[in-house]
Amino acid sequence: MLNYMLLMKSLTFMFLQVSPELYGDNRPRFFTYWTSDAYQTTGCYNLLCSGFVQINNKIAIGAAISPRSSFNGRQFDIGLMVWKDPKHGHWWLEFGSGLLVGYWPTFLFSHLRSHANMVQFGGEIVNTRSSGFHTSTQMGSGRFAEEGFGKAAYFRNLQTVDWDNNLVPFKHLRLLADHSNCYDIRQGRNNVWGTYFYYGGPGRNVRCP
Repeated sequence: MLNYMLLMKSLTFMFLQVSPELYGDNRPRFFTYWTSDAYQTTGCYNLLCSGFVQINNKIAIGAAISPRSSFNGRQFDIGLMVWKDPKHGHWWLEFGSGLLVGYWPTFLFSHLRSHANMVQFGGEIVNTRSSGFHTSTQMGSGRFAEEGFGKAAYFRNLQTVDWDNNLVPFKHLRLLADHSNCYDIRQGRNNVWGTYFYYGGPGRNVRCP
């Protein structure tokens, strides 16, 4: 299983997933998952339990994503924003340019009742080390960050939303790759993409047994 996520302290939002166990195929899917206690007792996928409240039918949560980027070919990306409604306290999910998908109600939260104090962007895989080896599950395109545009996966235009609902670009990121011989990350910044990073990798390889 492969997830791409945006993580806030005490609540996890995830948005792009490949999971044969859950969906029966290897297609990337737009989905939601939330947990308010780091996966201990709360949380669920999509609309399988109460939690996320969808308000329109233009976006099918759990549906396969199309079109998809191709290696060394045309690239596609999705703009997503999570922001807090200062009046009611809900955390909203916005897709693309202003399309509100739905919200996580304020009653789900403890630490996030007022604000978030940490945001993480990135990817994760499930590694059970079957037969004693690291999984061969790819992250992103399966290419390391150093290969760059058209080859490696990326996040771009990383920003946060301040108290006045203004977008504030990230200036300092702390990069972390748990197993850099399996998957890695490389940061950059320019006037078009703002703050961005490439990331990913093949999983098990000669340097990642």
